[in-house]
Amino acid sequence: MTRLTALLFSIIAPSLMGVAVIVALTTGNDTLSPIILAAAIGFVAGLPVSWLVARQLA
Repeated sequence: MTRLTALLFSIIAPSLMGVAVIVALTTGNDTLSPIILAAAIGFVAGLPVSWLVARQLA
């Protein structure tokens, strides 16, 4: 299941990062710090989401 989680993470994490950055830009946070923070939050959120999806698939 670890391999499946890693494979899903490579798809899910960039998606969540992109959504978080778009939310940051939409709310008017257009400097570097909020954008990097949003991308980091999306990256960290990708870990449990990938694990949950892999558990549902396996």
